[in-house]
Amino acid sequence: MTDITSLPPETGPSFNLTGKDIAVAGQWRLFWLKFKKHKIALASLVVIVFMYLVAAFADFIAPFDPNATNARFTYAPPQGFSLFHDGSFQPNVKQLKMTLNTESMRREFVSDSAKPVSVGFLVKAPQPYYLLGLIPMQTKLFGLMDPQVGDSLYIFGADRLGRDIFSRVVHGAQISLSIGLVGVFMSLILGVTIGGISGFFGGWADLAIQRFIELLRSIPTIPLWMGLAAAIPVGWPPLRTYFVITLIVSLIGWTSLAREVRGKFLSLRSEDFVIAARLDGMSEIGIIFNHLVPSFMSHIIATLTLAIPSMILAETALSFLGIGLQPPIISWGVLLQEAQNIRAVAQAPWLLFTPAAAIVISVLSLNFLGDGLRDAADPYESVS
Repeated sequence: MTDITSLPPETGPSFNLTGKDIAVAGQWRLFWLKFKKHKIALASLVVIVFMYLVAAFADFIAPFDPNATNARFTYAPPQGFSLFHDGSFQPNVKQLKMTLNTESMRREFVSDSAKPVSVGFLVKAPQPYYLLGLIPMQTKLFGLMDPQVGDSLYIFGADRLGRDIFSRVVHGAQISLSIGLVGVFMSLILGVTIGGISGFFGGWADLAIQRFIELLRSIPTIPLWMGLAAAIPVGWPPLRTYFVITLIVSLIGWTSLAREVRGKFLSLRSEDFVIAARLDGMSEIGIIFNHLVPSFMSHIIATLTLAIPSMILAETALSFLGIGLQPPIISWGVLLQEAQNIRAVAQAPWLLFTPAAAIVISVLSLNFLGDGLRDAADPYESVS
């Protein structure tokens, strides 16, 4: 077997590093070298970071209050946004003109290109708000420059109450994306702790834990979630409902991570560094969290990244079925409830496509990112 340190630089890995550099590189350095080869995962990381930034600064980015209604623009279609008008830089949207269809006796909207509505950046907010719940603000990222009666700004259209879909999708990202992170964090705590105990100590503890995990995994996931979600009292405040839904989507998610952690512990508990730590007087819990868990932390990160999409989809499915989060809470699943009515979808298809597009983009990006992290965490894959 050829020692990598003996290879000449031109035959070594292609990261401007010599074979000796690779041989002494740390675990996270090797992890990054392998991850950045995955171009789709890198692009997905940028998309995910952007979406979480949008969720964090939703109050600043959304031009309107997501619950503000306007009876004049119920089911208003998306307005075309343009950066130029008459050859000059002037952000604007086309004014909507309402007409009555005498055949169907329904209101219809048409764009009036002769009456552009000026849109500006860093405009004064219709009402003051707190950025991140802490900083008082009176500025929005964009909005109407000089709003007059009849002016509107519906980039993604409006719903049956005249609420801005763009503002609601942006605010919905706060719940839908955060519920995945909170659920994954809870799965991390349960999976690493219970799986670590099972794999490190073995014996009756391992037997009892594995049988309990098998019992949980034998229960159909969707009916279990539906049954638990249906038991939530209707009168609970939104914050408590959000917390309970997070618990529900995390109830099963930790079992697969616990099994993977158990397998890692079974293979590492007899290694020399574990024996040395035990002889040095370190406690069993200290060995688990100071030596064993950090040794495969990159693998845990990859596994959790792949678990976030399933939790987002679980919350979306429960809310769409009407047994998860409920208004006035805004999430992508709650927004999709508007698409349950075929007549509404036929009249306003943006009610379905806009939140669905946000869900598809986030789930695909998280899956691609998870694939890249998983490949980078594979200890048997070559860095070159």
